[in-house]
Amino acid sequence: MFSIAINTELGALMLFVIFSLIAANKASKLIYYRTEKELHKRTRKMVFWTVSLTVLAATMAAADIFLALNAHPLLWLDRLLLRTPLAFIGVLFVWFGAMPRVRMLLARTRMQTDAVPDLSRRRQATEPLLVAPYQFAALIGAGLFYFAFVPPIPFAWTYLTIPLTLLTVLACFLWMLQSHRNRKATESMQTYIYRPWGRRLRLTGTYAAIAAVCSVPLLTAMQGSKLPDRLNMMTGKPDYGMAAAAAGHNHHQASDPVLASAAVPVTELTGPQSGKADRKFALTAKKKSVQLSSGKTVDAWTYNGQIPGPEIRVKKGQLVEVTLLNEDIEGGVTLHWHGLDVPNAEDGVAGATQNAVMPGGKHTYRFMAEQVGTFWYHSHQNSKEAVQKGLFGALIVEPDEDTHAEAYEDITIMTHVWDDAGMAIGADDTLQSKAIAPGTPVRLRLINTDDWVRQSYSLTGTTFQVAAIDGTDLHEPGDLNNQRLELITGGRYDVTFIMPDHPVLLSVGRGKKLGLLMSPDGKGEPPAIPQTTVFDPTHYGTAAKTPFGQDSKFDREFTMILDNRFAFYNGGFAAYDTINGQVFPNTPMFVVRENELVKTTIVNRSSVDHPMHLHGHHMLVLSRNGEDVTGSPWWSDTLDVAPGEVYEVAFLADNPGLWMDHCHNLKHAAAGMTMHLMYEGVISPFEVGTETHNHPE
Repeated sequence: MFSIAINTELGALMLFVIFSLIAANKASKLIYYRTEKELHKRTRKMVFWTVSLTVLAATMAAADIFLALNAHPLLWLDRLLLRTPLAFIGVLFVWFGAMPRVRMLLARTRMQTDAVPDLSRRRQATEPLLVAPYQFAALIGAGLFYFAFVPPIPFAWTYLTIPLTLLTVLACFLWMLQSHRNRKATESMQTYIYRPWGRRLRLTGTYAAIAAVCSVPLLTAMQGSKLPDRLNMMTGKPDYGMAAAAAGHNHHQASDPVLASAAVPVTELTGPQSGKADRKFALTAKKKSVQLSSGKTVDAWTYNGQIPGPEIRVKKGQLVEVTLLNEDIEGGVTLHWHGLDVPNAEDGVAGATQNAVMPGGKHTYRFMAEQVGTFWYHSHQNSKEAVQKGLFGALIVEPDEDTHAEAYEDITIMTHVWDDAGMAIGADDTLQSKAIAPGTPVRLRLINTDDWVRQSYSLTGTTFQVAAIDGTDLHEPGDLNNQRLELITGGRYDVTFIMPDHPVLLSVGRGKKLGLLMSPDGKGEPPAIPQTTVFDPTHYGTAAKTPFGQDSKFDREFTMILDNRFAFYNGGFAAYDTINGQVFPNTPMFVVRENELVKTTIVNRSSVDHPMHLHGHHMLVLSRNGEDVTGSPWWSDTLDVAPGEVYEVAFLADNPGLWMDHCHNLKHAAAGMTMHLMYEGVISPFEVGTETHNHPE
């Protein structure tokens, strides 16, 4: 419903802009009509434009009121308090200023003769109170357009001072201009001849002058948005959270030189550096052409020459050592352990926790595998391109003691869209078959790796359970039928079931062309896919004890607003996806202290999904769209925030460091939709920028 409301409001707004411009143009041309009959006809049409603007303003108001009654205030505050009043101010100008004069002019020209309009009619046709209100409405339409695409969010009246002042100044200018035209019309009986090219030239000159004046701040903003050659990832405006501010804590910016001498660099926040590793792995990043199961060939970036990279499967409590070598990836590579909460120095983010590994170089990661679950790894250097081309693989942490039956199937399903080849499960882009004996417990580990793909998975032919989300087991998950699972980029679901004596199909997408067919003999026909509904974890499973919850006292409370707005970024002007109205490096930096309890409200005002990924921590989802989570505790590290959704999440700040928090639609992150969680007393010696090799997104 949110999407319907905002699209309705935006559609009405755009029509308001167009109709108000047309109405202003029609009103200013009334003086040019040569006969009373033609003047009467054109004046009567102004009633149509007035009614149309009123209907459009009412439509905007209805959509905004609907949002106010059904949604979080941050989704409608600027709409209801700014845009709706502005639209109605424009309409009121027209109704109470122009319409009485329109009626008077209609009455004076009701005879509709072919006579030339006399002086009084000419004066009425150019009267400022008739023409200027339509021009004001057009000016307000331009203001509405601006506020729609450069929303003043987080909402503050101080953000409105300059644009509202500019609208007022331009309105005064238009009034003066129309007053001058009105005086000219009454000074002489000469006939006004409409010369379109002359009028267009004058308008072009006016617009060119306005553009010249506006170009100065625009060029300044464009130049100012260029990222510096070197930039510390700690750059950003510190946000200490509402609870901390209310408590009157004496905080300092984490990069304050006063703290620098006592601060801990991220390079010291490592995993165990001594002792023999329980498991050792070597991953070599290199380019290679890889053939998919259909015969199609992909020019990929690989770990160890395969796509996905080798599955890393370890036991809980093991010391893991992974050596990364870069053979020929010119832009550099890293290894980020997506969802596994490793020490900060092992997080693998170029420019934040390490330098990118360039061709011929290597880097060793050491960490304890302390969480059981389904995770994945990928490069966090030029990650949009790196992940798209194949620098990723599965990371599975099993319990330290095998509690499963002797016969047990554990299958990893990594879905990815390969350039020029389409969707595949790893390197399999056709329907695969697997023989599984009836009665065998099966666990399917679903991992979606793709930007912009809300991937759909349907399990047909058996009852199943969602056993884990983002690597964390759910408590007493219930049986599911005819429900499909949807994962956004980076998310994971573990699905479990007992193999029946007939075929079971895991379909990827909405058909049978891609997926896994499981049957007792590895053969058979895929079962029919029924109508399904989308799985919702909000009330799934049963409640269990958690270390904190909705009623806890939080040390910090933050608000994260996801939106889309026109802005300058690195010298370019476009519609960017923003966090609290900004793109990196101007996004806020949430600052916490170790062992504090942190709550964040995430609001998506935009029209697209944003899978928000917080490094180094798992967030407990407290509520979704105002509904408390009443089922199993729901822990997430990559939370899919759809348009109009509001989540309350919380985490314990128990992993010191400088942590990225970004949209895992990596195209968004590459365009600045990224920020950081910073622990006080921690600094990073690493930098990003054109003079470094570090480009994490």
